[in-house]
Amino acid sequence: MTSTTLTGPSFLQSKIGGLPRAFWALWTGTLVNRVGMMVEPFIGVYLTQARGMSLAAAGAVMTLFGAGSLVSQPLAGWLADRFGRRVTLTGGMVATAATMGALGAAASLPAIVALMFVLGVTIDAYRPASNALVADLIAPEDRPRAYGLLFWALNLGFAVAMVAGGWFAEAGYGWMFAFNATTSVLFGLLVWRAVPETRPGPQARPAPGGPAGGGYRAVLADRLMLAYTVITVLSTLVYAQAFTTLPLAMTGAGLSPSAYGLVMAVNGVLIVLVQPLTGGWIGRRDHSTVLAIGCAVIGGGFALNAVVSGVAGYAAAVAVWTLGEIVTAGVPGAIVAALAPAHLRGRYSGMYGFAWSAGTMLAPLLGTRLLAAGPAVLWPVVGAIGLAAAAGLLAIGPALRRRARAAAETAETAETAETRETTGTAETTGTAETTGTTATTAAGTGAAAETGAAEAAR
Repeated sequence: MTSTTLTGPSFLQSKIGGLPRAFWALWTGTLVNRVGMMVEPFIGVYLTQARGMSLAAAGAVMTLFGAGSLVSQPLAGWLADRFGRRVTLTGGMVATAATMGALGAAASLPAIVALMFVLGVTIDAYRPASNALVADLIAPEDRPRAYGLLFWALNLGFAVAMVAGGWFAEAGYGWMFAFNATTSVLFGLLVWRAVPETRPGPQARPAPGGPAGGGYRAVLADRLMLAYTVITVLSTLVYAQAFTTLPLAMTGAGLSPSAYGLVMAVNGVLIVLVQPLTGGWIGRRDHSTVLAIGCAVIGGGFALNAVVSGVAGYAAAVAVWTLGEIVTAGVPGAIVAALAPAHLRGRYSGMYGFAWSAGTMLAPLLGTRLLAAGPAVLWPVVGAIGLAAAAGLLAIGPALRRRARAAAETAETAETAETRETTGTAETTGTAETTGTTATTAAGTGAAAETGAAEAAR
């Protein structure tokens, strides 16, 4: 008697297995691009030190960069749906490289102002196309894992960029701009060569309950997506305090800028070490519930800043909200992919990116005013906003689940129809070949009989 032992996938296979080569090309390009993404975090230092701008002038110029980002996401989403994911991503990266080179060489204030706005438009134009690519390439059950892996690549690359950016800045800002431009071009070329175009054709059907039309009018008519957009603005407003008011609050408490860098290193280390271990398990849970828990934990972590002091205290608070960030990794993109009809995935991703950009712009405006009233006011309010976002997600959770089930059923129906069409074509071809073979055999037999009769007559 022979027994067979069935073994499940290995640990590594469960984390990265089953994803297509095109996805890994996108993942590699994302990592390369993020490693070189050092101009953006150092742009304030560049404007004040290399170009001699005042803090107020530098702030105004960076606000124009944010305005460009707001324009970028809806525009790039439209381009991804209209002309394709690959051309939008590659074009955005090439445009980013050209703008980087021009900005690094610009010396006049009007040129710097104009190029900063253009850079805001181009630098993140790849995001809607990238998100739509993942939705096109990956099955719904694997999307949280795929988006989580991209999230991990972004954070790993950012950690390297922060260190390397400091070195390049010391060697000369021109090197920093050149390296950033080079990695942008490499990302675009890699996608152009290794990732096929995945834009669905006009026959793609919307899921029941979703928008039936096209364009941004259909996106804006989707009340569920609008509610999710507002919740995203709130959650982003909370998260962005880490890069706006947190360093101001820490220096105001007598800590040095290097202390802020040390505290934020906790965020990067935890994400790199923990997120790959948890992404698969979290991705199999209900998305709205998981995201609500993550938003609540992030809000609670920021609220802790009201009662902590010293590097260890702030590091502990960062560790708490980083765990919430890890919980949410990959889930927002999966929700957008479930909400979006196939032919509008670029626009839905653009709307999500717009919400993220809006929250990022509003964060310093609200945070600095609350900080002026004192940390005891700022952090509890930020925590309350995080809880409000969590409550909103729980409220729309049932509708999100219904839409996800409808989208899955629509995808399954389309796949079944495609399989039947392929099978029918194969059967028709096989029947035709069999008929042709029979006819040929019959003809051959008849010819042989005629030849035999002729020989007999002779």
